[in-house]
Amino acid sequence: MELFGDGKEKKALSVTQLVRRMKNLLEVELGEQWVEGEVSNLRKQGSGHWYFSLKDEKAQISCAMFGARRRPGAEVLEDGVKVRVFAEPSVYEARGQLQIIVQKVEVAGVGELQARFEALKRKLDAEGLFAAERKRELPAFPMRIGLITSGTGAAIRDILNVLERRAPWVEPVLLPVRVQGKGAEREIAGAIRRMGEPEKYDLPRADVLIVGRGGGSLEDLWNFNEEIVARAIAGCPIPVISAVGHEIDFTIADFVADLRAPTPSAAAELAVPSGDELRGRIDALRSRLGRRVEDRLGRLDLVLENARRGVLSRGGDRLLREPAMRVDGLRERLRGAVQASWRDRVLEVRAVARSLETVRPERRLERQREAAVDLSRRLFRAVEQRLAGQEERLDHLRGLLRALGPESAFERGFSITLDHEGRAVRSVDQVREGAELRTKLRDGEAVSEVRKIDRREG
Repeated sequence: MELFGDGKEKKALSVTQLVRRMKNLLEVELGEQWVEGEVSNLRKQGSGHWYFSLKDEKAQISCAMFGARRRPGAEVLEDGVKVRVFAEPSVYEARGQLQIIVQKVEVAGVGELQARFEALKRKLDAEGLFAAERKRELPAFPMRIGLITSGTGAAIRDILNVLERRAPWVEPVLLPVRVQGKGAEREIAGAIRRMGEPEKYDLPRADVLIVGRGGGSLEDLWNFNEEIVARAIAGCPIPVISAVGHEIDFTIADFVADLRAPTPSAAAELAVPSGDELRGRIDALRSRLGRRVEDRLGRLDLVLENARRGVLSRGGDRLLREPAMRVDGLRERLRGAVQASWRDRVLEVRAVARSLETVRPERRLERQREAAVDLSRRLFRAVEQRLAGQEERLDHLRGLLRALGPESAFERGFSITLDHEGRAVRSVDQVREGAELRTKLRDGEAVSEVRKIDRREG
């Protein structure tokens, strides 16, 4: 065994002990830290744990995120995204590998709000709310513009100034809302829904809506990044222009709206045509139409002059001679056709009259009347015969009933004994001493009381 220094034996640590000391040192001395870098090699396991690397220009470190879907900001993780993670440095003992255990994530440089912005943007984009095919064209000549913004801010003044300058005939309809602060997003969304159903809320129907406000920080504009506002814009039946902030500002409302304007003033310019431009176009069209009319009249004058020199230079009677002859010919052909048609109709009427003469409808009616009388007689005889047969059958059945019914038994000296409930007594088992019995005879009935019962044996 090799000895160093003072000759005493040096005690060695096991690998596990060394790694564990390193792990404890990192966790205790450094503790949880914010770390910034670019995501790479992201792996999402079926267990719900995510693993990735965080790197910058000179180094990289392994990261583990346990139960990732429950961790704040996990949805922003993608390869190539620069993020800030709040994590605890540690060592994976089985490999002796340095790593950090991530607790939450933010997009680097913008904090939690930007992370929420990116997450909602991806969600709504996946649902198709940003799709170009669902964007609607703005009306070319709107007569009424709905304005959803603050009633006292600079944005409304800028919009009204532009509308007055470009299209004074357009009627602006303001539905004032708060555009900043807690709960303002609900006011904005509610105003959009009311403008979308104006008759329900006794509002005038607008042809297009402008939704927006002036510029500000990300926090100031945040109400226009809320999901409730995005879905209200997406569900609005009226085309919506989003005009939030300045040209460099983008909100979720901008992506969902049918058209995004860089500023409120630009939104007003996009919503209505310029009166000066329209007048210029009308003047240009008037000039083009005048030139075309003059050209057309000039060509017609030339045609008329040529006609005057040619055909019209001859006498009028010579010009009308040939058309008059054609008219006479047509008149004769028409007269002949009418006469021929009249003759054909006369012949047809005569043929029909002859047919009626041979048929003689009164004779047919007489024959049918005689047949009906004969049929009535036969029916009457058949009914009489049927009734006679039924009467004979009834007499026969009546005789059988008398011969076989109880009346015949009474005539032969028989009687029927009934108990107090009117049931026929056929056995001594049906009566008891003291019971009242009724005996039906040929000419009446007798009531008796049972004094004694003799039962016949065998």
